[in-house]
Amino acid sequence: MNTIERHESEVRGYCRSFPVVFTTAEGCYLAGEDGRRYLDFFAGAGALNYGHNHPRLKAALVEYIESNGVTHSLDLFTAAKSAFLERFHEIVLAPRGFDHKVQFPGPTGTNAVEAALKLARKVTGRERIISFTNGFHGMTLGSLAVTGNSFKRNGAGVPLGNVTPMPFDGYLGNEVDTLAYLEAVLDDAGSGVDKPAAVILETVQAEGGVNAASFDWLQRLAALVKRHDILLIVDDIQVGCGRTGPFFSFEPAGIEPDIVCLSKSLSGYGLPFAVVLMKPEHDVWAPGEHNGTFRGHNPAFVTATAALDFWTDDTLTQTVAAKAAHIEAHLQTIAHRHPALDASVRGRGLIQGLACAPGMAEKISAEAFKRGLIIETAGIDDEVLKLLPPLTITDSELDAGLDIIEQSAAAVAKIQSPARSVA
Repeated sequence: MNTIERHESEVRGYCRSFPVVFTTAEGCYLAGEDGRRYLDFFAGAGALNYGHNHPRLKAALVEYIESNGVTHSLDLFTAAKSAFLERFHEIVLAPRGFDHKVQFPGPTGTNAVEAALKLARKVTGRERIISFTNGFHGMTLGSLAVTGNSFKRNGAGVPLGNVTPMPFDGYLGNEVDTLAYLEAVLDDAGSGVDKPAAVILETVQAEGGVNAASFDWLQRLAALVKRHDILLIVDDIQVGCGRTGPFFSFEPAGIEPDIVCLSKSLSGYGLPFAVVLMKPEHDVWAPGEHNGTFRGHNPAFVTATAALDFWTDDTLTQTVAAKAAHIEAHLQTIAHRHPALDASVRGRGLIQGLACAPGMAEKISAEAFKRGLIIETAGIDDEVLKLLPPLTITDSELDAGLDIIEQSAAAVAKIQSPARSVA
């Protein structure tokens, strides 16, 4: 570890919360060089929905590599790409009535967002984008411009423009209809807001604090932007690929975005992979107008194709729903049992959060790590303990992790209670 600390930039982050040199990973576990195993409720920030080194995906990858399959291909035709596109259309798009075209913009989520924003502006001939408070869309300049976090935005070092932030569902309290404000702005030529090219949002704001928009809010938003001829971009990078239950997080709302961004768990194996899905009429790119050296990452095509086997029926969706209900009930019990945490539960599917009083979530995360559980925090002030277990986690593994969270919350609440009583 000293070697890493000596040579790696100070920008490193997660390793400060989990200071162990990890050597192997399997299923829901990471193992350190000292042999200790840690239950993983972080799952690569949502990039490992099927756990570490899933055997079916690993077998497909190893077979491909050993057969001298093409690794790097830019956007050349390859058998691996063809197999992915065919399977993705068959398993994901066609059953949902989607005829979206698929673009490979580059290997990461922010590549997908940048391409989506660029495409929306090209389609509409307009510049402005509507984003939402506490949204997070990536670390490159266009993605930062539609991100709410001031700490991340300030790192850009240059002005971030052509974006108007609007309040997300619940941002002003449950009694305030935030869409009424957006509607008024769009309807009023005196609002000072130029007609935007697109609206971009996450249906569940992952990094922003596990804030879940209601299905009604999403439906009304989709209808509003359609009435104004504004494109709807859904960033499903962290909460897609089954994280909330269905393959796409927006499915239960019954909406069909113009553009969808996917990454993280799309490869299923932690390999870099991103796509932009666009309605056919929006595919106005000229050949080579948007490109990138690593947009043809064939090993990721291979594992992504294998991962689609999880979606041939609704078994995984139903499993996620059952586990989500179990997690929510457990977190509600923790919140009720430990009032010193001032906690509440939020989220959907297998992205759920325990929102706590300032400083509490970070302390619970630290206590959990001591007990062998990796779990991160979210929100502007890291005020939310964020659960992201693999979708394939067993009931016993899930309960083991929830028990550690309970023990850790109890330890933090015990320390906090005397201080509160004195105050």
